[in-house]
Amino acid sequence: MKQQLAHIALVVKDYDEAIAFYTQKLQFRLVEDTVLSETKRWVLVAPPGNSNTCLLLAKAATPEQSARIGNQTGGRVFLFLYTDDFWRDYTKMQKDGIEFVRPPATEDYGIVTVFKDLYGNLWDLIQPTHTNW
Repeated sequence: MKQQLAHIALVVKDYDEAIAFYTQKLQFRLVEDTVLSETKRWVLVAPPGNSNTCLLLAKAATPEQSARIGNQTGGRVFLFLYTDDFWRDYTKMQKDGIEFVRPPATEDYGIVTVFKDLYGNLWDLIQPTHTNW
């Protein structure tokens, strides 16, 4: 049996501001932006490099969904972004105004820091010790 995660839905307030953040601040590539209706689009972004998993930017359509923007996991780190050069990406993200909530630390599994996306979701930026990803 072979399986893989294809997309992870991330509830956003606005498609265009989310696309701008992920493509300009995090250097993700816009994989797809297809209009499905007057209010709904299919928007996929992915980190640079060979990533098979995309974020599906899903615009909140109800008050309940809007209430989850920026806190999809109750304040826990939500997503984990691996990098092949921690200091390159950390420095660029600082210059681009990304808010870091924990300083860089060296752990057994690699160099790591925690940052917020444009809505406040928490992410780990990690350069893993083992490069089997």
